[in-house]
Amino acid sequence: MPGLLRGVARTAVISGTATAVSNRVSRHQAGRWAQQEQRQPAYEQPAAAPPPAPAQPAAPSSTGDDMSNKIDQLKQLADLKAQGILTDEEMQAQKRRILG
Repeated sequence: MPGLLRGVARTAVISGTATAVSNRVSRHQAGRWAQQEQRQPAYEQPAAAPPPAPAQPAAPSSTGDDMSNKIDQLKQLADLKAQGILTDEEMQAQKRRILG
């Protein structure tokens, strides 16, 4: 019986230590992510202005010009997304707006 109690006590100590370490790592990571999120808006706000820029005149002269304008706008959106300026949701919303 004493051996069994010792084993249970040892397991409890190891489990408690592992939980404490895990919680500390989680808090540390959450702090890092919070700092990154605070820094990102400063970088994104100046870059957030370009998404409205791809808007073209509403009355193009021909259908071919209209399609090439839409393709250019979509390419600009893809570039902004590749740079990390646009999120997936923003990209999809802009595509819907362009393709109408």
